[in-house]
Amino acid sequence: ICGTKMIADGQNIPFATFLGFNAEKIPDIDLNFPSDYQQKAHDSTKDIFGEHNVFRAGTIGTVEEKTAFGYVKGYYEKKFHLDSKKGEDIFTRVSRNDVAYLASKCVGVKRTTGQHAGGVMILPKGRSIYEFTPVQYPADDKESSWLTTHYEYRAIHDSLLKLDLLGHVDPLALRLMSELTGIDVHDIPMNDRDVISIFTSIRALKMKSNVLDAKTGSLAIPEFGTTTAIQTLVETQPHSFSDLVIISGLSHGTGVWAGNAEKLIVSGEKTLREVIGCRDDIMISLSSWGIDKSDAFKIMEFVRQGKPCKDPATWAEHAQFMTEHNIPEWYIESCHKIKYMFPKAHACAYVMSAIRIAWFKVYKPIYYYAAYFSIRSDDFDIETMTKGYDAIKSNMEDIK
Repeated sequence: ICGTKMIADGQNIPFATFLGFNAEKIPDIDLNFPSDYQQKAHDSTKDIFGEHNVFRAGTIGTVEEKTAFGYVKGYYEKKFHLDSKKGEDIFTRVSRNDVAYLASKCVGVKRTTGQHAGGVMILPKGRSIYEFTPVQYPADDKESSWLTTHYEYRAIHDSLLKLDLLGHVDPLALRLMSELTGIDVHDIPMNDRDVISIFTSIRALKMKSNVLDAKTGSLAIPEFGTTTAIQTLVETQPHSFSDLVIISGLSHGTGVWAGNAEKLIVSGEKTLREVIGCRDDIMISLSSWGIDKSDAFKIMEFVRQGKPCKDPATWAEHAQFMTEHNIPEWYIESCHKIKYMFPKAHACAYVMSAIRIAWFKVYKPIYYYAAYFSIRSDDFDIETMTKGYDAIKSNMEDIK
């Protein structure tokens, strides 16, 4: 209607991808906090769910191949009374193949237990934690205020809700820029044309010179500032928030971009908006092509876990089903190549953070760089920096 103000907000994310159709799926919830606030966030879960209903997610460290080789080598040195410091070599007494064989039997053996960096397991009220896992104090510290699951979180994450309450530098940077400028980051629009433009050009940054021959203005923007990410931006040419969400999904997935979507886009066969970026895209696309939502959900779940290669028999059934429903062959083949897919909600959260930080880079550069050099930079090459642009560029080329 003429004169109606349109609100550009929200993404097409089926709720079933979060909880399933009948709440049968354990949700995956990640929350990023400023690193100096992370512990407070962890402690808050005790207030929300009850002190006896939250546990730190345990991890199990296993013996790796190189470590196992060292164990066996050390065993033979003791057995033959050899001194490696004197140059005495065990391989004059035993073959390298024998050492490697014994080492292979040690690989994967439990070595240590620890804690997930931000994982908190939530126990439903009325249930005992011992129905799911033993618990222990971290590092045998009985004074610790937290108990840790003895079983690794991967073994029980389909039975207990796990919250990833992570310490992250991006919320810290945004908080600093907000405090310095008095600008509420929630008021920053997600569709500012100049901000979106820096993901494909440097025009909006109004640089006096382009010493580093930058093709985009996304350098040092989280998720979009690495060499690989910038190359992806150059190849895909995003022009909207939604485009960036697709790229975020492509970059975090496995078997999604390289040899898959990249090939389709670079060849001109498909556009960025046509390829599969996030796991939710599969359910949305299949549903739009006439497949029942419950069937689309099953196929999405199968593909996003990389099962087409692990379970070819079941995949053949899904592929045949999609062919019978006139799903394009290129789409079916793209699904077959996927090993892991990123959830769209996570991609949206990352892009929102990136857009907010990019907004400060475009409109409040002094504060953007103040936050960058205060929080993200750990070291400075003063010697090179004092020699001018040519020396800096030369050094960076050497690093590349």
